[in-house]
Parts: sequence; structure tokens; C-alpha cells
Amino acid sequence: MRARLVAGSGALAYELLTRLSEGDRPVVAVSDEAEWLEAVTENVPDATVHHGDPTEPSTFGVVETEIESVLAFADDPARTAGIVPATAEAFPDALRIAYLGSGDADARAAIERDADRVVDPATATKAAITDRLSEAGSRFRNLRHVFAGIESPLSIVMHDNPDPDAIASALALARLANLAGLSAELCYYGSIAHQENRAFVNLLDIELTNLEAGDDLSPFGGFALVDHSRPGVNDQLPVETPVDVVIDHHPPREPVEAAHVDLRSDVGATSTLLVEYLQQSAIEIDETVATALLFGIRVDTDEFRREVCQADFEAAAALLPAANLGTLQRIENPSMSPETVETIGHAIRNRTRHGPVVITGVDDIQDRDALAQAADRLLNIEDVTTTLVYGITDGTIHVSARTRGADLDIGEALRDAFGAIGSAGGHADMAGAQIETGSFEATGFEADERPLVEIVDEIVTDRFLDVLEARWNRQIRAGTGEQYHVEGEDGGRDVFVFPPDVESIDD
Repeated sequence: MRARLVAGSGALAYELLTRLSEGDRPVVAVSDEAEWLEAVTENVPDATVHHGDPTEPSTFGVVETEIESVLAFADDPARTAGIVPATAEAFPDALRIAYLGSGDADARAAIERDADRVVDPATATKAAITDRLSEAGSRFRNLRHVFAGIESPLSIVMHDNPDPDAIASALALARLANLAGLSAELCYYGSIAHQENRAFVNLLDIELTNLEAGDDLSPFGGFALVDHSRPGVNDQLPVETPVDVVIDHHPPREPVEAAHVDLRSDVGATSTLLVEYLQQSAIEIDETVATALLFGIRVDTDEFRREVCQADFEAAAALLPAANLGTLQRIENPSMSPETVETIGHAIRNRTRHGPVVITGVDDIQDRDALAQAADRLLNIEDVTTTLVYGITDGTIHVSARTRGADLDIGEALRDAFGAIGSAGGHADMAGAQIETGSFEATGFEADERPLVEIVDEIVTDRFLDVLEARWNRQIRAGTGEQYHVEGEDGGRDVFVFPPDVESIDD
């Protein structure tokens, strides 16, 4: 693995070595000051040290590791000006970064001429102060303050059946908690069934704790929520659970209470927010975290095509150098289980179309994430703008919906349709809901002898279409004319509604 080399001496060079040693690349130190090298050897054990004059190219002949970057940092600009050309001769392909220092104008000019990049103390100090006084700096300081008041371990809770954005965000927050001396567990309820998500967790070797409703939570010293914002809503925490930290990019419908709350719905992924915190912490983002966060941003923004903003692009650019793109490729091409294929096929065959809307249900699902995949695929049908797919398992109805176009916020539509009898929410173009079948009493519907799937279909379809018709101010189902069911070749039913003066499909 290519290494980073620090040539010079002084307090700043020592601090650089300390920070660089926390990263995932080897570090090498070269100096002719024996006491400085002794301090490095004692306190930065992972660094390889060599004694010699760093202004002489021959000194670097003892460095056997391939060098990717050289940091020329000495307190005296004249000495730095000598180090830069010496390292350029020894490592011509390496990136050269040099510290300008203050004083000697000729030496500073020579450094600026020979180095690829320079660090100007006046500019760096101003930028650091400005950054720390910014909103980002204030958020990071508050998070660190909250961490200081929590006893280990911290439970970082993702939403039920977590997606890559939630998992990556939890992993990054755990790194920040560890930096504050706080141990953390990445917790979730439900399952990780989607084949990409399983590959994501397995290939990155992310350790997760699968909780079940009713588990004893007393061993945890604190709770943090990522990618959702309220206990008991899209997770199975008791609603009265005291929450210390909330970081989420979904717009809340009700006030959120926690010691640290960061809700920003103007970004495409919670992972983007965590990149900012990591940058504020000044620790180097390791390969696993960088790969996870980059995948989280890509998935939640649909490869930068959905609800994306400048911050998402900047976060991805910051992660790219450290991320393992080979691992990402392996994550994105997992095998699909027979159960997933069967669920998607059943959903497609069982569809019913109401104008631009397709609704379909699957009884007794094995793979909840297959519902979202089916909703995505059905959206490819010509002239279809909105899809809703539901499935039933263990007395719970899981709903996944998609839409395209600017005239419908599907997250708000699901909240209006199912919020009173379950939990629902999401983005403008993709959302989900969960409904306990026992809550049907709230609908005023009197159960009959029909199969459960028929009862569910009627309630889900009626409530969803009621909301859409109210939002669109037009009828999209039978009522203004005759309803025709056209059987497709795959068995799916496309439903068309015609006004009274149209007598047949041919008309």
C-alpha cells in the first residue's frame, strides 16, 4: 500500500503524523532532529521513522515504501524550501504539499514555486476559525457535547428493515461516538432482506444488532436515531424512549425532541449529513465508512437523479478517494433469491390499473424489500405515473409506493391515507407505510367472511384512491362512466374508466 511521508520537524509536523496514523495508509517520517524522531517513535508507534537530512535527496534512499504524497513541514520556511526539491527528486510522482510558514519572503516564494500545494498559516487559521464558527461547526460541537453526557454503550437505532443510507449513517455516527470515547451498537428492528442490502452488510463486514419488540433496553446508556426521527414511528422502540441524538433528512410531521436534533430535508441522504460531521471532526474517513456512505448517498438519490442537491455531490466527491469502488460493484450486482423473483412476479401479474395509477397486492410475503422492487418495475408501464404495492406478513400490511412527476408528493399522500391507522412517510417520489390488521376497526369497516387479502385490498385501494382523487381534484376510478378490466398477457388487469358517452374501448 502506498504511504504518506512527512519530512521536517516541529509541532505541526508531529500533529500531522499523529492524525495521519489514524488513517488507512502507512506513514513515514524523515528528520535530522533526533529528539523529534524519538518523540514520534514513542507516541506514534505505527509510523516508520528514518534519521537523515531531508534537504538531501540521497537521504530518502532508505525509504522502501512507495510514496503517494510528501508533506514538507518545518518551522523555518528556508528549511522547507530545501525539503521540497529534495523530495521531488527522490519521489517525482508523489504529490508535494508544503507549509509556507512566516517570515522569509524568498523562501516562501520558492516553496510556492516548487510545491504542488501549499498551506498558508494565515489562510488556514482564518478558514479553521470560520469553519468552526459556522453552522456545521456548531452542530458538531453540540453533538460532541451531547456525547460527553452519555454513558456507554450508545444504541444507534435505524428505521425498521434499514436501507443502505440508514446503515451507513449509523456506522459513521458510531465512529464519531468512538472518537468521543463512547462505545456504540448499530441496532435495528425487522430484517435486512433486500439482496443488495445483505451484500452491503456482509461485504463491508458491518456488525449490527437485531432487536425485537419487547427487548430489554436498559443496558444502553443512550439512544440515537438515524434516517428517521421519532421513537415508535418506523421503529419498534417504545414511544416514551428518551432520545439523545436525531439525524435525519426526512421532513417531520410532528415536533422532534432530543438533546441534539439535525433535520435537513434539503439534502438527498442522511449519509450526506454524516459526511459533514466527519469532516468537522478532522479524522480521516476510513475505507469502510467511505464506501458505506458513498453507497448510501447513491441509493437514496437514485444515482444522483432524485431529490439531489449540491451538498450530496460534494459529499460523494469527498468520499470517492477513500471508497473501495470494487466492493461497491460487488454490492450492486448480488444474486436475487427465488422468493424475491416470485414476489415481484406475483405483484406484476396481480396488478389493477386505475388510469395512471397501478395498485397490486401480495399475500404472505417472504421478502418485504421485494415490494419496493415491484413498485419500481411497475412504474415503467406506459402512461403509469403512480404505483402502490402492498404485502401481508405476520398481521402487518407493508406498503411501498412510487410516483413520478411534480403533481404528487407520495410521502404526504401515504400519510394522509394511512397515518390514522398505521405509520407512513417518505419522500416526494418514494414512500412506505405499515398497518396492523388489528387497526381496521378504526376504518369503520365491518369484517366479513371474505379472505383477508380481499378485505385488505378494498381498504388499501379505497383509502389511497380517495386521497389521490382529492389531491388531483378528479376521479380516476369507476363512477363517471363504465369500468373495463382488460386482461394482459401476463394476467395483470388494466382498469380503464370511460365517460358515459363512450360505449367501448374501441371508441
